[in-house]
Amino acid sequence: MLLAACCRWSFSTTPTSTGCFAARRSRRTRPSRLKDVSCAASGKRGFALTVYLALSRTPHGLLDLAGPFCAALLCRGGLPPLPVVALGIVVVFAGYTAVYALNDIVDYRSDKRQLEASGADERVNYLDAAFIRHPLARGCLSLPGAIAWFLGWAVVAFIGAYALNPVCAVLLVLGCVLETAYCLLLTVTHLRALINGLVKALGPLAAAYAVVPDPSPWFLAGLVAWVFAWEIGGQNIPADWHDASRDAITGARTMPVVLGYARASRLAVVLLAVSLILSVPLLALSPLGVSAPLVLAAGLGGAWLVLPPALTLAATLEDAQAAALFNRASAYPALVLAVLVVALLTG
Repeated sequence: MLLAACCRWSFSTTPTSTGCFAARRSRRTRPSRLKDVSCAASGKRGFALTVYLALSRTPHGLLDLAGPFCAALLCRGGLPPLPVVALGIVVVFAGYTAVYALNDIVDYRSDKRQLEASGADERVNYLDAAFIRHPLARGCLSLPGAIAWFLGWAVVAFIGAYALNPVCAVLLVLGCVLETAYCLLLTVTHLRALINGLVKALGPLAAAYAVVPDPSPWFLAGLVAWVFAWEIGGQNIPADWHDASRDAITGARTMPVVLGYARASRLAVVLLAVSLILSVPLLALSPLGVSAPLVLAAGLGGAWLVLPPALTLAATLEDAQAAALFNRASAYPALVLAVLVVALLTG
């Protein structure tokens, strides 16, 4: 239902020309109005929780849970013991909740500068803005409150990860360090996107170690490459696409800003195609041994999800297609997980 809602969303904004990132002055708001209408409901019941969930991009995070679940099933070759499954769900949710919050905390000042320079972000129909985008920078919650939220979930994730396998705890800490580096490199290099791809791959990597003490290095390499290509092509590039005009104002270095819309969109198509191709041997040769018809189903289903919006984005360079690509690509791991569940039930 969430995916269907995401895919029905449409954007009212129009794309800027390639290489031109001039902000639309008519849509700017005065810097003093950072606490915009998104925070006007602060007195309403349940708003505080919504703000914290927005900080952690929970709708997106819930879809991200499918990635580690896929890795666990593929690596183990079946369903892990129920206690491991239960603890794993808690750890994965806590880990993603903490890392997404960390992103907004480290980016707090740059996000605030961006809002002050270019005004309120009026985008709608975008999964990462399902609640409020950058609630910390908008003044919807305090920095100490955001840090406490992050630390609470990080501690839960670390304790649970250590209980599963100390390697998982190390990967969690590494993910937080790399996420911090990714944020701090915002105005330095667009190649920080490579760090983003690696951070997203650490979740599935930790899941593999949670269910098998010594997973195959070849399987791990294929797993990381699969997630890495999908993340940059289907998540990083389209996510930064919408902020390109605003990022250029504040000196941010992202793929769309540095490469331009045309080259960035073509790169997204290539990386998504690579990810789909890598999924074939990953599923077929994994310990789970997914059958050829189901491997084909995962491949064709994934192609249906990500390639149409990616190709249309490359052809039109429209913001709406970047949103569609991001939203639909976010559901790709969930589609693969559904195929793996079918494989378990029919195997």
